[in-house]
Amino acid sequence: MASSSALRMPGYALLVFVAVLAQTEGFYLPGVAPRAFKDGEAVNMKVQTLVSTETPLQFDYYQLPFCEPGQIKDLPENLGEALAGEKAHTSAFDARMKVDEYCKTLCRKKYSPQQMEEFQDFAILEYRVNMRLDNLPIAEMTTIAWDNDMSKTEQYYNLGYPIGAKLQPEGAAKQETDLYVLNNHLRFRIKYHPVNSGDLTFTEDETVADAGSYIVGFEVIPFSIKHTYWGKFNESAGAYARLSTCSQPPDGRFEKHQPQVIDPTEGGEVIWTYDVVFEPSPIKWSTRWDTYLQSADDAQVHWFSILNSFMIVVFLSGLIAMIMIRTLRKDFQRYERGETLEEGQEETGWKLVHGDVFRTPPRAAWLAVLIGTGTQLCVSCAILLVFACLGFLSPANRGALMQATLFLFVFMGMFGGYTAARFFRMFKGTAWRANALWTAMLFPGTCFGVFFVVNLLIWGQKSSGAVPFTTLLAMLLMWLCISVPLVLVGAFFGYRMQPIEHPVRVNQIPRQVPEESPLVGNAIRNILVGGILPFGAVFVEVFYVLSSIWQHQIYYLFGILFLVLVILLLTCSEVTIVMCYFQLCSEDYHWWWRAYFTAGTSAVYFFLYAGYYVMTRMNGMETAWVSGCIFFGYIAGLSYAFFVLTGFTGFISCFFFVRCIYASIKVD
Repeated sequence: MASSSALRMPGYALLVFVAVLAQTEGFYLPGVAPRAFKDGEAVNMKVQTLVSTETPLQFDYYQLPFCEPGQIKDLPENLGEALAGEKAHTSAFDARMKVDEYCKTLCRKKYSPQQMEEFQDFAILEYRVNMRLDNLPIAEMTTIAWDNDMSKTEQYYNLGYPIGAKLQPEGAAKQETDLYVLNNHLRFRIKYHPVNSGDLTFTEDETVADAGSYIVGFEVIPFSIKHTYWGKFNESAGAYARLSTCSQPPDGRFEKHQPQVIDPTEGGEVIWTYDVVFEPSPIKWSTRWDTYLQSADDAQVHWFSILNSFMIVVFLSGLIAMIMIRTLRKDFQRYERGETLEEGQEETGWKLVHGDVFRTPPRAAWLAVLIGTGTQLCVSCAILLVFACLGFLSPANRGALMQATLFLFVFMGMFGGYTAARFFRMFKGTAWRANALWTAMLFPGTCFGVFFVVNLLIWGQKSSGAVPFTTLLAMLLMWLCISVPLVLVGAFFGYRMQPIEHPVRVNQIPRQVPEESPLVGNAIRNILVGGILPFGAVFVEVFYVLSSIWQHQIYYLFGILFLVLVILLLTCSEVTIVMCYFQLCSEDYHWWWRAYFTAGTSAVYFFLYAGYYVMTRMNGMETAWVSGCIFFGYIAGLSYAFFVLTGFTGFISCFFFVRCIYASIKVD
């Protein structure tokens, strides 16, 4: 009876858990809880960075002589925002909930030729201004038409708004030199959704008004207007100075005007103005990010890429199945029956190298370090993508993705140290502490060194993307005070475990690899060929990721990215197993490093493709080499991580494959 009750306990526990879960109310992640604004309440617009698709260099908003508030306040930022250079400040823009205002004067400034030239340089490089309101980024609504049907249009969000643009001459007139205009008038369109309203019905009763409204959209329409005024400009009127080029409320229409041309030779006066228009919207607060995330993505391309990659996996799986079911089964049957060969016939195949296949490879300690680092990366990526797919790394929680990536890698150090120590002891190593320190230092140290050099280049260009010294110090302390001790703890427990035993004994005298083996003389060629299929399975998604980074767009297709990662790892495993089997059949037992490099060389193609992507988008500006160095520095770090991740996957798959086939045969 006691045992019966014990068996029922998990069922009761499950029922209690479900009952408690049913009583639980929904919760919001920190920093992304909804905030309702009451009518007339101030809504604060924050300014951020200036970014461009022509260069990875980004700059702070106030590095250009824009209008400033009485006191500029830097808003607090987390570690992820600091690493991404997303700095936010208070602005001089003033808006109140549901209060429409037109042609408000932000400031009037006189600029020197040097300042005007600076504006022109940023306009030439197509820099865009990033702002945010209630944690929503500002966006410009763009309409595009389909090539096959011009009547069919589609709207999507383009983050930020351009500082300026090239002046297009009217008619057939031609300009001797290119002229650029300054977008000095902004029309903010703020969309709101009443708290107590339905999806499409907007009541204006007292209850809804008291509850307030959620902000669900933040759009902008930039204009270039050379403002004029009657007589002397009325400085005392402040934001409501009368201008002859646009009207005050209620309509705020524009009168006939000329664009605000940037004059880098003479300088000039610029009057900065803006409108604020509030519009009701059926969009709920919980879905307000959908427009941003779905605006620039073509889901069909992603799914087609996944289908194409899946077919590669199916092909490789069939090839492996053929090897395992047909070839290996016949070998097993022949070896188990002990069939004798005809006189004068030599036995060939993978069984001949059973006494050397588990011989310790050269530089085994370094291989153990890479295996441990690969384990750490693989576990970190898996947990990161699971949390991202569950919505914990929403773009509304700014900097969360970068911060989570760093924290997960740091705290997964124990897995890396444990795995490295297990393989290090299998290789009969003794200095496990030194090996653990190399595991903790090699990959993070290399990435930190590259990041530090790139950061110096960014700092030399006076870019806001430069990470502050205090943030670098915090990263260094996380590495040395958290990651390194965790790796050492994992290595301590891993080295104390019983060593991994091989299914067959290792001969004392190494067997000579046949010179006529076609794989021995072409090891590099076969390794390079092995990396093509894994990269080919994911290169479409790599293009979208690179585009998101280069164009400063939001990438949030973590579900698709998770599937692509699974396909990548499966492809790496299967390609390495097939190549390893052919290598063993040619009586070449030096498979350890070959297995790691076969899958890891996909990182070479990743780096080359990323380089091609950057070179086709660089222009001939003076700082092009700096931008190239910065981007190639980041790509080198990503390629290194790609190499370690794919190399570990290929190696560990090949390791279990080799153990499996040699454990299934009888050896005298």
